[in-house]
Amino acid sequence: MPATIVQTNPVPFNRVAIDPVTLDIIENALRNARIEMDATLVRTAMSPGIREQGDAFPLIADHTGKMIVGQFGSFIGGFLDNFDGTLEDGDMIFLSDPYSVDGAISHSNDWLVLLPVFKDGRLIAYTSMFGHQSDIGGKVVGSMPINARSIFEEGVRIPPVKIWKKGEYNDDLMKLVMHQTRKPDWCQADLNALIAACRVASRRVIEMAERFGDDVYVSATQDLLARNHRAMQALIGMAIAEEPVSFEDYICDDGMGYGPYKIKCTMWREDGRVILDFAGTDPQSQASINFFLNENMFKMFFGIYMIMVFDPQILFNDGFYDLIDVRIPEGSLLKPKFPAALSGRTHALGRIFDILGGLLGQKTPEFLNAAGFSSSPHLFYSGNDARPGKKGEWFQLFQIGFGGIPGRPMGDGPDGHSLWPGFTNVPNEFLERYFPMRIERYECAADSGGAGLHRGGNGIHMTYRFLSAGTISIHDDRWFVPPWGVNGGEPGQRARKVLERVDGTSVIVGNKVEDVEVEAGDQLHFITWGGGGWGDPLARDPALVGKEIVQGLVSPGGARDYGVVADAAGVVDTAATEALRAELRAGRGELPLFNYGPGIEALRVACESETGLAAPIQPVWPHLEPAE
Repeated sequence: MPATIVQTNPVPFNRVAIDPVTLDIIENALRNARIEMDATLVRTAMSPGIREQGDAFPLIADHTGKMIVGQFGSFIGGFLDNFDGTLEDGDMIFLSDPYSVDGAISHSNDWLVLLPVFKDGRLIAYTSMFGHQSDIGGKVVGSMPINARSIFEEGVRIPPVKIWKKGEYNDDLMKLVMHQTRKPDWCQADLNALIAACRVASRRVIEMAERFGDDVYVSATQDLLARNHRAMQALIGMAIAEEPVSFEDYICDDGMGYGPYKIKCTMWREDGRVILDFAGTDPQSQASINFFLNENMFKMFFGIYMIMVFDPQILFNDGFYDLIDVRIPEGSLLKPKFPAALSGRTHALGRIFDILGGLLGQKTPEFLNAAGFSSSPHLFYSGNDARPGKKGEWFQLFQIGFGGIPGRPMGDGPDGHSLWPGFTNVPNEFLERYFPMRIERYECAADSGGAGLHRGGNGIHMTYRFLSAGTISIHDDRWFVPPWGVNGGEPGQRARKVLERVDGTSVIVGNKVEDVEVEAGDQLHFITWGGGGWGDPLARDPALVGKEIVQGLVSPGGARDYGVVADAAGVVDTAATEALRAELRAGRGELPLFNYGPGIEALRVACESETGLAAPIQPVWPHLEPAE
């Protein structure tokens, strides 16, 4: 049964005309309210993932549940259709189970609160926020087991429940939930931060309605939705062809020895609407790399990509959803069947953006981006602190790594950046103060960005020295299938991880490993991948390449990928450069639109010699075989 909205004032809102100035004021006030939600969060949360890195996402919706400002699109319509209960003034919903909201949050570490905003007896808006909790129980520290076979192994699952009911806090529920986590102090503070952020936005909405009037505020939200609909309709007609185009990319492996896993999407325009069909995507994995992709979330991803490429001044919201039809096969990697594990969904989530770029750029190569840092690699480090004054204290770190943004039409990709624009790095001083580790190196991995007229951004080489014995886990990707280049650009270099033991030995570790024991003095070299290059590398300014040698972004050997001959001081040999470029041009064919590297089978053959790791085995899906 759908949710019942209890309103003591039955008078409906009236749609009134809004002048441009008033609309602009309300639009920017809503933008500011979202920013204030973020500011409230970072001042209240405790975990490094939320407080330092900003792994949380706000939303302000209209009275029907459509997102007006936010990032991931609104889940509220689906929630209301499936929540068998009432929503009243003073209620607040709390949940973490992806299957209960059709994947609007994509793994159980994301705790979400939803606040229906009432004014004078009428529901006028919703505010919501979710954030990644560093630990929610389960079989491993950090609650993201690589080898989980079901969601039941990944920690506490919270269905939609009322954390506040008619203004009364459900303290018993919170005691039960916090009893499941290894870090109840962090989780309680982070949850309080989510609640506080939603309440701040609620106050701002009510203030706007009081200033302008309820009907004006509500009508303004509808005008913003309608404006976005008109803009997106024009962009779709301009940029999307009726002839289908397809694109596919891969997740390297599942951490269990199998891979790569294919994600495929086909796009076309039909009767003024965009069809995005994921037929051809591999079936769900038995491990935790599945990504329960909510259709509305993907519509928002598509809209954000369209807007940022073609018209970045548009405020993106949910107003255009009826213009997009998303089709995801049941039982696929992107719509796994319950109770499939979901905690490792980061890589498929990020790869969606590469696929969108590949789809949208085929007909307009001048707007095409290369493949970039399409994941959020994780490092977990936990144990009992051996430092003086902290001896025996439990610690656990969850950190998100950064890498290379792709080469783009307007220039080079940024070095050492996050997939998510709003994320920030955990300061090294913070890590060294609160965890038993020392950061020996934090620098760009030279040459990791793909060569091109516009260079792909470099990945990061970060070296951790562990000061206490403990265990580490790593979740990363793009170690097997490289990030592709476009318009003649070269693929970026792949990720790698090296554990240098205190006894002098070194071992290459996988990019998806669990519970690796480390001793005090061991060092981990955590090297992320670079973005693909854009355009012909031989057209890049040699003087710029020489400057980047001095900056440590390109090595003298890597400069030869651009046909540039230079020494370690960045001094370019002009005659030798011209000769090398002539030789390279003569020996190559037509520049490809997409440069994927040597292909999957060739990568398998060369995998161990190139990476030091065994090649993943072609996935099989015995769980899809008919029962005898």
